[in-house]
Amino acid sequence: MSTLFSKIIDREIPANIVYEDDLCLAFRDVNPQAPMHILIIPKKPVAMLVDATVDDQALLGHLLLKAGDIAKQEGYGDAFRLVVNNGAKAGQTVFHLHVHILGGRGFSWPPG
Repeated sequence: MSTLFSKIIDREIPANIVYEDDLCLAFRDVNPQAPMHILIIPKKPVAMLVDATVDDQALLGHLLLKAGDIAKQEGYGDAFRLVVNNGAKAGQTVFHLHVHILGGRGFSWPPG
């Protein structure tokens, strides 16, 4: 299934890419909700977190480790938030697993 994010991976749609390796791609959100708002996505198509399997365990860990590296690279290593929305009722609009990396402003709890 082709999604907006798979088209970004395939370079069919431009994006402001900040990181890429064999497993993932990270780019700036076009509608940022914080001074730093970057999405990190796996290159493997996984629609939602609940669709991941035990075979994806290393990939999921890779996404989290790289999210931390990216936050540090952007100058927000001391305070940032990671968000994963699972399903439309949780706010997921693109059905390709992605992690939001947000930083540069205060965040309240509970979110949303």
